[in-house]
Amino acid sequence: MTSSSFLDADIEFLKGVGPRRGEVLRQDLGVKTPRDLLYLYPFRYIDKTNFQSTRDVRADGDVVLLKGKIISIEKIKGKAYKSRLTALLKDGEGFIELVWFQGVKFIESMLQEGKEYIVYGRVNVYGGKKSLAHPELEEFTTDVEFHKALDPVYPSSEKLDGLGLDSKGRRRLLKAIFEKVTPEDVPENLPDYLRDQLKFPNRYQTLQWIHFPKDEHQKTIAQNRLKFEEFFFLQLQLIHKRAGRKQLLKGAKFETIGEKFNRFYKEKLPFELTQAQKRVLKEIRADLGAGFQMNRLLQGDVGSGKTIVALMTMLMAIDNGYQASLMAPTEILATQHFESISAMVEGLGIRVAYLSGSVKGKKRKDTLALLADGHIDILIGTHALIEEKVVFHRMGLSIIDEQHRFGVAQRASLWRKSDQVAPHILVMTATPIPRTLALTMYGDLDVSIIDELPVGRKEIKTIHKYETARPQVIAFMHAEIAKGRQIYVVFPLIEESENFDLKDLMAGYEMLLQYFPQPDYQISVVHGRMKPADKDFEMKRFVEKKAQLMVATTVIEVGVNVPNASVMVIENAERFGLSQLHQLRGRVGRGADQSYCILMSGNKLSADARKRIGTMVKTTNGFEIAAVDMELRGPGEMDGTRQSGVNQFKLLNLSKDIPVIDAARKWAELVLEEDPELSLPKNVRLYNYLRFISRTDGDWRRIS
Repeated sequence: MTSSSFLDADIEFLKGVGPRRGEVLRQDLGVKTPRDLLYLYPFRYIDKTNFQSTRDVRADGDVVLLKGKIISIEKIKGKAYKSRLTALLKDGEGFIELVWFQGVKFIESMLQEGKEYIVYGRVNVYGGKKSLAHPELEEFTTDVEFHKALDPVYPSSEKLDGLGLDSKGRRRLLKAIFEKVTPEDVPENLPDYLRDQLKFPNRYQTLQWIHFPKDEHQKTIAQNRLKFEEFFFLQLQLIHKRAGRKQLLKGAKFETIGEKFNRFYKEKLPFELTQAQKRVLKEIRADLGAGFQMNRLLQGDVGSGKTIVALMTMLMAIDNGYQASLMAPTEILATQHFESISAMVEGLGIRVAYLSGSVKGKKRKDTLALLADGHIDILIGTHALIEEKVVFHRMGLSIIDEQHRFGVAQRASLWRKSDQVAPHILVMTATPIPRTLALTMYGDLDVSIIDELPVGRKEIKTIHKYETARPQVIAFMHAEIAKGRQIYVVFPLIEESENFDLKDLMAGYEMLLQYFPQPDYQISVVHGRMKPADKDFEMKRFVEKKAQLMVATTVIEVGVNVPNASVMVIENAERFGLSQLHQLRGRVGRGADQSYCILMSGNKLSADARKRIGTMVKTTNGFEIAAVDMELRGPGEMDGTRQSGVNQFKLLNLSKDIPVIDAARKWAELVLEEDPELSLPKNVRLYNYLRFISRTDGDWRRIS
């Protein structure tokens, strides 16, 4: 067997694996071949040269590396047959207890009293007693070389550990792979000129150093090269895809800024446009006049004035003889857009229509007929817009609001609504995304950002209060209502749950009734399990100022615009994600009055919860908030990024590896600027590798 075919053989034939271990590697890690194991990188390293003593173990949560002798082992039987294993480790300075609650049988079989072990784990301090729960453990050897390196730690599972395939076992397997593999078996994928410029080792050396670095320097260089590769190849695909689309997809050429646009600008504009709005409109206008299909993402914080930009873009389409559509994820939001846009264009002779699943019978039939005949200029609605029966006379522009709530297929179906040319696409989001994440998720789109709030908007004051301050908060709410203001009170749950010690929405409603009794006060209640008609009725009461308070779950996160509501009270604020808190806060601050967001929490807060609440109090800038959110949760967990493929990175951290990301993006742009089709001999490796990872047969533009 050649070493190359050895890399692609079944993992169970690797020395030290066999059928049973092979099956668990396939199931738990998706590792089918030795090559897969080679590309499963360590997630951290243990410096075996730097032991601490038990005397240094102080703070709860500290991570420590100890070397000592096991002087006693005890198995303690618990309730319902559950056992735990404890062992006492002694070094030259003192003692510490080691505890295992899982895999007890396996640990018991490998531990021996009187033997020396290396122990790595997180310190728990309970009742003044220190212990390490489930520490990583390996027998100490006198082989000095073995303890000079940085030891890699790999993702694992209880099954793998039980079969001896913990990090130590995996290192053995990787050593066996490197004994058989040569540099020729790991073909280079970066051109020499690029490697020379960036001073990267070759690919074989990189893999050796990522798994067995002799020091910090080797580890860092290997990590940097692999992180660079991850972002560089993604950017090559996205930038090429964007350029290719601009060549292939012709869009309607909107050359006229006509009567509708000009009249709206002079007569109807409710406020002076911000510099950011003007800049974004200029970018959009350049796209619309270029003759290729616009594909632009419009990012803007809550209340930054995206709807005005969207409307003015639709007016450009209408002035050039085309129809436009605006699709929103919920009926509430779609209705709100329909009502506000209809009011803004009143008297301009523009025909606006609404379509959703609830529009039925004659009304639906008439709307579809008018649309097909060209008698509707703007169609606003939900995903009902993408149904086959919805036919436009001359579709020129499609705007999608809160785009992350729609799948790629749903968005693409809007493109097919036009026979002549691909309609221009503007996707909008009020979920600010850090620049690095925007490059990853939307690298094939042009991005416009409204980073300025309209003139006259007062910044929302955000205050954190513990439960003990409840009387002051209630007094403040009474004072605001006395001024004629309205208040949102948001709860995280609808009904009691055994899993959470939280006040649920109905209990909160009962509590508020005591402080705001009827008939002097009216309280609207809105949650996700209500029938749409009931929900609309309650929301209408609040909008029409018939209710002073609205008690709600997060259903109000998107879709209610009540300028008179100036206070947002968020109960159990520690239970909400940062972007969700920011979206909720954006429901107030829409009128001329000073608005407030009060974050209520229990007294015990985790470090993450403290940081989330502290960030909310400190800033109202959505992009700053998004950066902290990504740092806390990771890019793959941020709202709206689950479908984007950002979890494909094995090593790259989008919030921490900014220099690598910037370098990779810059190089991808330079390479494609000089050689758009990667046809030059010096780029043959890039071309071949992209074809390999995309599995296309020739034109790598179809990657993605």
